[in-house]
Amino acid sequence: MKIKNFTVFGSGVLGAQIAFHTAFHGYNVTLFDINEELVENTKLKFEQFKEFYQKDLNVSISDLEPVISRISLTTDLKMSVKDADLAIEAIPENIQIKKDFYRKLSAVAPAKTIFCTNSSTLLPSQFAEETGRPEKFLALHFANYLWKNNVAEIMAHSDTDAKVFETVVHFAKTIKMLTIPIYKEQPGYVMNSLLVPWLMAGLDLYRNGIADAEAIDKTWMKTMGADLGPMAMGDLVGMGTAFNVTRSFFELTGEKIWEDRMNFVKENFIDKNKLGISTEEGFYKYPNPSYQDPEFLK
Repeated sequence: MKIKNFTVFGSGVLGAQIAFHTAFHGYNVTLFDINEELVENTKLKFEQFKEFYQKDLNVSISDLEPVISRISLTTDLKMSVKDADLAIEAIPENIQIKKDFYRKLSAVAPAKTIFCTNSSTLLPSQFAEETGRPEKFLALHFANYLWKNNVAEIMAHSDTDAKVFETVVHFAKTIKMLTIPIYKEQPGYVMNSLLVPWLMAGLDLYRNGIADAEAIDKTWMKTMGADLGPMAMGDLVGMGTAFNVTRSFFELTGEKIWEDRMNFVKENFIDKNKLGISTEEGFYKYPNPSYQDPEFLK
């Protein structure tokens, strides 16, 4: 199957990036979100992406100008998917929200459309039935700042058609992703199986009063030669995502440590609207967090 038309559901951190990057590589893209305010905010993100592509990829402004013309924005679910060959959802990391969404989507999408989830922790099999097309459903997970962290994890479930899997792997390669085929369902896939324990180690040090956010990040950055520590990365990923991840692992495992982490994030960050960079406060305050100070590691 040849992919020409691509639809993204959700204009959040990754949804907007996926839409822009796919359009940059020549595809016709439709981006759906639930209200006009979210859709309008996406236009500002696209302008920021242009700057990032010029800075990080040395792309000329003349090559970026046509990108926006390839993207259609809409709040009409049926319209968003009417011509889609491939569609991906990047909606909140909540199993019930995803199930409800796929029930609605399956009722209006053409039979040809392949569905993908950009979930970073949930397994495709957990909501494959709700898609109405389990054989055409799998995970396609992108990293944040995907134009430079260009990794795409492709994970099937037991009922995914092998040809559909290969189609999605090929699609990811056409938008210049380093493809990571995953042959068995794994919570966290490869990327977050590595990333989440690191973030949770930082969170545990912090919530147990072992060290403050700066000390934790300084230790990691200095010893590993890294640009960011786990606390700064938590702000970048967003505390809403951190809460959803801890809740997902608690629901999956029933382990008390995940419940404690989930409750800590909710009480200290979610309830206080300290969601990270998006609200200008998380572990650090923005727009000028201390870890960006040239003197931070001195």
